[in-house]
Amino acid sequence: MEIRYLKTFQTIVKTGSFSKAAEELNYTQSTITFQMGQLEAFVSAQLFEKVGRRMVLTKAGKALMPYVDDVLQAVLRLENFDNELSSWTGELRVGVGETLLSYKLPDILKEFHYRAPKVKLLLRSMNCYEIRDELLQGKLDIGVFYNDIGGLGSSLEMKSMGEYPLVLVASPSIAAQYKDFVSPHRELSIPFIINEPNCIFRQLFERYLQERSISLDHTIELWSIETIKRMVASDVGVSFLPRFTVEEELQKGVLTEIPIDMKHVSITAVCSYHKHRWCSPVMSIFTHICTKNGIKIYISISPTCTKSIN
Repeated sequence: MEIRYLKTFQTIVKTGSFSKAAEELNYTQSTITFQMGQLEAFVSAQLFEKVGRRMVLTKAGKALMPYVDDVLQAVLRLENFDNELSSWTGELRVGVGETLLSYKLPDILKEFHYRAPKVKLLLRSMNCYEIRDELLQGKLDIGVFYNDIGGLGSSLEMKSMGEYPLVLVASPSIAAQYKDFVSPHRELSIPFIINEPNCIFRQLFERYLQERSISLDHTIELWSIETIKRMVASDVGVSFLPRFTVEEELQKGVLTEIPIDMKHVSITAVCSYHKHRWCSPVMSIFTHICTKNGIKIYISISPTCTKSIN
């Protein structure tokens, strides 16, 4: 059994099909099929089954995955044992919640690129549930998101980035008109402007409204926090966001906070990675940069990386 078969196995899991894995690895599809046949013969078990158009892991395939990751990461460590840290290359797959990406990571990412110019950072803006699921599936190296979504299991290593308060905001004129979001059993003819249904802020505030039997006119779904803020500032409706996203507008008086009676008006940001992933030298430098900026982030490098960095 050859190491490249394990790499092929891992790539099929990541891409979801033999054909996509062949394209990524620059193999023919027959080569992929042959290699998986050899691997299945070696472990005496079927590793994949076809569901729709995707190849998904069988029970045996899922059980094998952690061992494959361990072997490939061990090989990576051997390959980089004697390398200069400044020469690290490869990919780092990172999923980040939009608010954290927009307001908390830019300075960190700027310095990371300066310190690791050869590392290809594959950065995706994702909702928290997608980040959690892709971390568990091994599709992301790291995730920066809010752990309030739950369902994180015991396979993820999480490091707190701190708690952040949430605020209900409106323009000054709307805030003067709709002051009371505390008294129960009320109907308020004002729209709620927020992100998509899986947005954790939206879920927390909608739960609060439901508990107090408060109904709003309707919900306007937008995919950009900046657009949401502009709409709110233009007297269109109210929104519920982390305070750090609206701090500047609150200080300038463009937006106003409306009091609510929620017991825990905060969310916890975390940086997470799968426990089976090796924390490479890239993790050390990224963690150092984040800690220096007041945010502690722990990451692991994808097995495609071939060198290390300083």
